[in-house]
Amino acid sequence: MTAVWQPAYIGLGSNLMDPALQVRKAVQCLGALPQTRLVTVSRLFGSRPLGLVTQPDFVNAVAGVLTRLTAVALLQELRDLEAQAGRPAVHEHWGPRVIDLDLLVFGREQCSSPDLLLPHPGVVERNFVLYPLADIAPDLQVPGQGRVRELLTRVSADGVWPLGEARPGEG
Repeated sequence: MTAVWQPAYIGLGSNLMDPALQVRKAVQCLGALPQTRLVTVSRLFGSRPLGLVTQPDFVNAVAGVLTRLTAVALLQELRDLEAQAGRPAVHEHWGPRVIDLDLLVFGREQCSSPDLLLPHPGVVERNFVLYPLADIAPDLQVPGQGRVRELLTRVSADGVWPLGEARPGEG
């Protein structure tokens, strides 16, 4: 039996070693994953880092793929891509990173296990996830949470901006 193609959305972020380049390289790698087709990619967004660690601003994007992989297999592929890009398996929470790949939404799946949370819990509260996601899928129904365009009204635009535009408060 052939596996069914499932839509999935992946958050990408970097703030080290030319972050925009790291995000673009990761997008290319997503397009090369087995049994997976890269369908769409948001614009790049800049964002201020979370937490108390002093670090550079992030570059974020969201990619939409179709995949025949399971959610667990896709997540493992994302972890492998992070490792290949130089991200250590053990890293500082909310610290700087070469690349961060988060499985945000996988079809209509909802899952809460030690290894996988779907949809990703940060989707509904993180503007640096919602703005790029709304850029490519404003009508996406995030399972158990609501439509992306509605979720976007619940977060502030403070600290996130499309790259190529002035940061809020500048210019």
